[in-house]
Amino acid sequence: MSQTAISFPGARDTGTHAEEAVAGTSLWRDAWYRLQRNKLALSGLVFFLAMTLACGLGPLFTGYTYERTELSLKASAPLQPIIERVGARKAGEPRRDGIALSTLEDEFLDKPEADRQAIAGKIAHGDTYRDSRYTYQLTSRRHLFGTDALGRDLLTRVLVGGRISLAVGFAATLVSVIIGVLWGAVAGFAGGKVDLVLMRVVDVLYALPFTVIVILLMVTFGRNFILLFVAIGAVEWLTMARIVRGQIISLKHQEFVEAAVSLGLSERRIILRHLIPNVLGPVIIYTTLTVPDVMLLEAVLSFLGLGVPPPMSSWGALLDDGARTMETSLWLLLFPALFFSSTLFSLNFLGDGLRDALDPQSSKD
Repeated sequence: MSQTAISFPGARDTGTHAEEAVAGTSLWRDAWYRLQRNKLALSGLVFFLAMTLACGLGPLFTGYTYERTELSLKASAPLQPIIERVGARKAGEPRRDGIALSTLEDEFLDKPEADRQAIAGKIAHGDTYRDSRYTYQLTSRRHLFGTDALGRDLLTRVLVGGRISLAVGFAATLVSVIIGVLWGAVAGFAGGKVDLVLMRVVDVLYALPFTVIVILLMVTFGRNFILLFVAIGAVEWLTMARIVRGQIISLKHQEFVEAAVSLGLSERRIILRHLIPNVLGPVIIYTTLTVPDVMLLEAVLSFLGLGVPPPMSSWGALLDDGARTMETSLWLLLFPALFFSSTLFSLNFLGDGLRDALDPQSSKD
């Protein structure tokens, strides 16, 4: 018996609206929608990406390298005019170096003070001055952030230091995430004695001071860039393990896990393919909050002299150098501190935003 479809006015429109009303979405799409509405978190994400890009590509355009020294410049202030001093070596080859305008008068200490000031003023106005040893001439060269005590360009060192700090932060966090997620997932899914033993190990390690462990590792195996983030990551995974264990325990009795067990899937496959993907939300949130913690720990190690070996620098090492000379050269502390603190703030804002965005109880208004 044939059936005849009966259409009513507006039926097509109603169907279309119904389809739109029940259009599917996903957790990650909802999370991105909520993150976009959080202006502070979104600003933190944009700023952090911009800072990462600046540290990654910026040193290529500054015109200096992080290890290039020019002792004659000393610690010159930001945008200080640079005087080129040209002399002759014994072999007859010209020697060129720079002198900051603020220290130019020190070149003529054998002259009366009035003469020194007159010569410095003449050179500052663009005139060329010659004496028996050197020729002095004002240049258009400037150092945007000034130079350190060894005459190295501070902007280049801050950007290269950002590379090191960010690399240590991400690499050490990656190590801690891998160890913590696997350790917590196995403990939570296995339960029983396995869970008891694994979590007692975590408790024992929690009782030990993290910084002391890292210092012992650095002292035992030497100062090494690779060892630095491995050592930090090896002691930062404990909280991650606890978080993942709690999430796995709450999931392992869900229907999709019981279905996977009834199908005969191995425990390894269930953990890696079914359980861990469902705890990525908390893992991502904690990861964004671990990166600044790791960077702070690296800064502490740099203050203790256990950071990256010179002439390489990190933000922590630059802060240490700046703290020693802050009374005479404040900019050596100001610029690294500004870059370091603003990056940490952006990561914390992003972490808080992700925590709210990935909360299943949140709703789209």
